[in-house]
Amino acid sequence: MTRGAATVAAIHQPNFFPWLGFFNKWARADVFVLLDHAQFPKTAGNWINHVQILTAGKPLWMTAPVVRAYHGVRRIDEMEINDSTDWREKTRRTWRAQYGRARCFNEAFPLLDPLLAVRAARLVDYNLAVLEGLGRAIGLSTDRWRRSSAIGAAGNGTELLAALVKAVGGTDYLAGGGAGGYQDDAVFAREGLGLIPQGFAPTPYPQRGAEAFVPGLSIVDALMNVGVEATARLVRGEAP
Repeated sequence: MTRGAATVAAIHQPNFFPWLGFFNKWARADVFVLLDHAQFPKTAGNWINHVQILTAGKPLWMTAPVVRAYHGVRRIDEMEINDSTDWREKTRRTWRAQYGRARCFNEAFPLLDPLLAVRAARLVDYNLAVLEGLGRAIGLSTDRWRRSSAIGAAGNGTELLAALVKAVGGTDYLAGGGAGGYQDDAVFAREGLGLIPQGFAPTPYPQRGAEAFVPGLSIVDALMNVGVEATARLVRGEAP
């Protein structure tokens, strides 16, 4: 959040029902840039269209399929959802099967099901609608959002990150993965930008069916197991 004259900017791809760390970054930033103009991986899956939930105590992939019949490369904001199969209903059945007896299923499912049911041709529009709904539920506003595709910053890698931070008036960059995690720290220093390591690790919470806490799962897991208010506390780095 704003500290004196500082403006903290964070940057993250618009992921699919993401983990708690995504929302922690959103909560801590004065400006939250959604990196929607980066290249979408041609063959491999990624967090933009899939994420893990818990089944029988082990992680299970939850996926929004995308159309891959294209030549060359596409940006994230160009990717289309593949609705040739009813993946939403498959996901809905999985939620019922895996979380139907979770303590907060009856609270979480009515929140999550309409978000899952969102219709959009492009993946980015679907994800942004889902993120907006999830954020609203846990007290986060989209007022601080900026889409990178609308900013016009140029560069690659860390150069692009620094350019985006400066373009939105940021003085400090909230870096996921810890300081030195994914970026060249020297670039930020050269541009006169501060670097703040996010350093987020969720407080363990009860997970139905898990012998030990499994971190890094979709926010769906927390909502189903501990509910909306406790999930909001987890996002802030507090105990549920």
